[in-house]
Amino acid sequence: MPKHRRAYPTDLSDRQWAAIADLVPDALPGGRPRRAASRELVNAILYALRAGHAWRLLPHDFPPWQTVYYYPRRWQAEGVWVRINHAVLTADRERVGREASPSAAIIDSQSVRTGDQKGDRKATMRARRSRAGSVTT
Repeated sequence: MPKHRRAYPTDLSDRQWAAIADLVPDALPGGRPRRAASRELVNAILYALRAGHAWRLLPHDFPPWQTVYYYPRRWQAEGVWVRINHAVLTADRERVGREASPSAAIIDSQSVRTGDQKGDRKATMRARRSRAGSVTT
């Protein structure tokens, strides 16, 4: 985080950033050099997603909103978020003493029938036909 910017609750700690830094791709070679640091881009993305607001409403101490907006979509297409999620998940499982990958899964196939409930008939009424003559006929 640049020293001129205040910290936000959504900012990654040094330890969190170290865990995913290698998974965040650098700028593509041959193009215009990236002005924003990868960590700042991730922090801005996390801020916008947590706040749930429009990209244009990012605070001015983050990189420009157009730059920040570009990367979640690009990284989604490249599978970056899937790799980050997998790395964080396996690290958390190991942290609590479990194997990195689960050895079993439970699938619940119970379904809820909604068509047999009594309330559905009372809530809908048949449409009435107007007894007045139609204007169009």
